[in-house]
Amino acid sequence: METLHGDEAVGAASELPVSACSRRLEDFSPDVLQRIADAPTVVWRGPRESIAAAGATASVSADGPDRFETVRETATALFESLTGDVPRPARPRLFGGFAFHDGARSDTTWDGFPDAWFVLPRVQVTAHNGARWLTVTAETPDIATERLDDWQERLAGATDRERSGPPGIVDERRTPSREDWREQIEAALSDIRAARLRKVVLAQSLSVDLAGPVSIPDALARLDGTYPDCYRFAFTPGDEAGTFFGATPETLVSLTDRTVRTGALAGSTGRGDTRNEDEWLAEELLDSDKDNHEHDLVVEAIREQLDPVAERVTTGKRSIRKLATVQHLETPIRAALDGDRHVLELVEALHPTPAVGGLPPDAALETIKSTEAFDRGWYAAPVGWIDADGDGTFAVAIRSALARDRTATLFAGAGIVADSDPDREWDEVQLKYRPMLDELE
Repeated sequence: METLHGDEAVGAASELPVSACSRRLEDFSPDVLQRIADAPTVVWRGPRESIAAAGATASVSADGPDRFETVRETATALFESLTGDVPRPARPRLFGGFAFHDGARSDTTWDGFPDAWFVLPRVQVTAHNGARWLTVTAETPDIATERLDDWQERLAGATDRERSGPPGIVDERRTPSREDWREQIEAALSDIRAARLRKVVLAQSLSVDLAGPVSIPDALARLDGTYPDCYRFAFTPGDEAGTFFGATPETLVSLTDRTVRTGALAGSTGRGDTRNEDEWLAEELLDSDKDNHEHDLVVEAIREQLDPVAERVTTGKRSIRKLATVQHLETPIRAALDGDRHVLELVEALHPTPAVGGLPPDAALETIKSTEAFDRGWYAAPVGWIDADGDGTFAVAIRSALARDRTATLFAGAGIVADSDPDREWDEVQLKYRPMLDELE
């Protein structure tokens, strides 16, 4: 494997020969590859396609404030060296993500997850529009052909097994405590009243000890059933790093040619026990001044971030996004770009949205850094993929957890605006833990 990082990344990537080839496959269980492959492994499942990938022909890592530019330039150089005729649905991609903050880590929770990490997998299985493709990359065409035959044989010979249930939780630790949370919210509200902030998103972490290790394939299979219209993801950069996985409803940006798809997802309430209660909660959310104000800030900021690079930006109708345990206000946003752009240019411009950061952005980030007593790592940061055209899709990694051995750390946050109530915001965070807690309890 070639690891590319730092100032020499672009030169090294442009000199790295990479060949790709692919083949249609018969039907098989989508989690077979993850069960039989060694790290690094990636799973990416969205409304339109499902991808599992493993191994590394090359990987890209970067640290610090220039990490978006470093990955973009290295990815471009790497794809320029790629040869092989592969159908578009099966095309090789770089998969990975970024840390929420750049710079030094405050603890060891996220060891093995750099500020930016992307992998060009040795083997990639893609399910798209009812067809399945096996794609491999290698240093030469001959090695690629041999690898393709080998992996087709391995996948055909692999058998699925009976799924296991959640491992069970034996202990848990919350950061912050409810009392400390109330103090944090009051401090943020003081800054909002003093006009130093308009909004800030403060998060919590929940560390749990498990009765046994988490089966990531089984957890993802359960998430597939409960959250089919979310992005389900799992990233395992190395054997000791653990796996960051989740089911996020929030698209940061998706770029195809010059068409951008994104949206605002902010403002939350629970689900009702009956249809009438559920609809009452939804109507209450639609009528909530506090939640609509929080949502307006996100829509406004995304439009402002896209305006400099777009011929036009259009905003769809605000509606309710219903998930298994929570409902959100959602507004779709589309843009037609004024020229060719790389998806990472848009990722850098949009991250963090006010839905996970705040406004003004710099003041909100400083508040988050000085307030939160844990390291966000990749939580609430961009995760996704890039292709050779510079297109790609990135989601915001919320509703997520980092699992390692018999421990897991869950993350969730709430947007604080002028009329936020600390107890209500605490309850909202607990709702947002549920998708991942259900896979562990």
